[in-house]
Amino acid sequence: MNTRLINPQIPIAVLALILAACSGMSTRDKNTATGAAIGGVAGAVLTGGSTAGTVGGAVVGGVIGNKVDPDKK
Repeated sequence: MNTRLINPQIPIAVLALILAACSGMSTRDKNTATGAAIGGVAGAVLTGGSTAGTVGGAVVGGVIGNKVDPDKK
């Protein structure tokens, strides 16, 4: 019986595709995507995996990430 569920090359390929897709994004776009990802994870954790909590967290995180400006002091 094979206990390995995921081929280790698959996550590496997915990561390479994600990084390649982000190469043409502006800083604001990257901040929005990062905020949405972090918000989605946080929403899922806080609501026990609820779909509404995950989507809501992603939306709120994306909006916050969009408003973050690293050049402001």
